[in-house]
Amino acid sequence: MLRNMPDLSRGGPGDDADAAAVNALRSAVIRLSRRLKHQRVDESLSPTEMSVLGTLARCGSATPGELARKEHVQPPSMTRIVALLEAKGLVRLEPHPDDRRQKVVSQTERAEAMLEESRRRRNAWLASLAEGLDEDEWAKLRAAAPVLEKLAHL
Repeated sequence: MLRNMPDLSRGGPGDDADAAAVNALRSAVIRLSRRLKHQRVDESLSPTEMSVLGTLARCGSATPGELARKEHVQPPSMTRIVALLEAKGLVRLEPHPDDRRQKVVSQTERAEAMLEESRRRRNAWLASLAEGLDEDEWAKLRAAAPVLEKLAHL
């Protein structure tokens, strides 16, 4: 844990430079995220549906309840999302191996291909933006990537 790091979560006095850095980081991450969302392959999918497919790609098959916890939504909402994805041919429901009352959600090959194309498109878009950086900025961005990844999973 870092020492001498001000508690900025409550809007306390803290160091003005740290508060400004946190504000700038928040703003930049939000703007970049919004711009990345516009690089989607399938505009008919909501950001939540894309997120569920991404979770299945990263974590593997899961029950709707497990997906709801991972996505921070209520189970009834996840049930509706899974039904929409199933109707679009992007997930399949299979019997749970240990509990007949539950189903296991898995992504289909179509979903895998769509996610791969989405990653390719977003990576290409980010790479084109990065071409506008100088060597020092690019080195800083490469060094920051693992830290941002850690923040995303805390």
